[in-house]
Amino acid sequence: MVAATQTTDEQRTEEFLAHLHAGGKVEATDWMPETYRQLNLKFIEMHANSEIMGALPEREWIARAPSLRRKRSLAAKVQDEVGHAHLIYRVAETLGKPRQQMYDDLIAGRGKFHNVFHYPTHSWGDVACIGFLVDGAAIVTQRALLETSYLPYVRVMRRVVAEESLHYRHGEDIMLAMASGTDEQFAMLQEAVNRWWEPIMHFFGTDVAAEDDPMIHWGVKSRTNEQSRQEWINTYVPKMWDMGIETPDPALRYDADTKAWSYTEPDWDKLKQIVKGEPTPATASRLYWRQALARDHEWVRQIVTGDRAPVVAAA
Repeated sequence: MVAATQTTDEQRTEEFLAHLHAGGKVEATDWMPETYRQLNLKFIEMHANSEIMGALPEREWIARAPSLRRKRSLAAKVQDEVGHAHLIYRVAETLGKPRQQMYDDLIAGRGKFHNVFHYPTHSWGDVACIGFLVDGAAIVTQRALLETSYLPYVRVMRRVVAEESLHYRHGEDIMLAMASGTDEQFAMLQEAVNRWWEPIMHFFGTDVAAEDDPMIHWGVKSRTNEQSRQEWINTYVPKMWDMGIETPDPALRYDADTKAWSYTEPDWDKLKQIVKGEPTPATASRLYWRQALARDHEWVRQIVTGDRAPVVAAA
């Protein structure tokens, strides 16, 4: 009986993979192999964690923005990022993990989030880099997710990608203002670009061949890490050069024969340390803020979920 059940599961998995490899899609209510469910859950939970943690580096600059217009646009962007997190957590929930458990794991330091949100911000130039370079990298990877196999994720990503395009414009506007501003502003921007270069090269991950990447095999991703990195370099490096900004890698160049950019390999050990969960000072500070916000706002969550009755003021 056990052998027959195993055979049935193997056959269903083979049929499921054949469906994926033929371009088929999957709904939350469809049968799916455990490997597929776990890979999607891990990936989508990390994406949701990254959205909510990614709001913090820019939140730190709302009060220090140089004008009321900049404060308003930055506050709106931070609000959007938190909203994205909640939308994506809801998708992750459809794969079997409660949202509260994901959030508890995150603030306890057990949840993973993207490498670029583990670094400190030092100046307004960092806000420009996060909006233009980091959000630009996010757009490259998130557009590719419109082709992922899990349909609840695709539906949410259509909205997220549209809003991230507005965030990119916000970053581009700050970038252009600083690049065409005073010598001090340009120097501040160049210094920030120099610091963000390696984290952005890390952003896409190591170069793994498509046939060796389980995320592509199981239809979670549709493109390799290197394909996304090449698209980002091809799109954003010429834009920086047009602004007069130097890229800090002297080996960076385009090879017309291979139609690809060559570059200096970043220090992958730095990325491994972050992936293993070794917190930077910025990580510890931002987790502290998430813990404080969760503790101080718990009463709001309890009222929204019905776990606590609101206090009614006496007439």
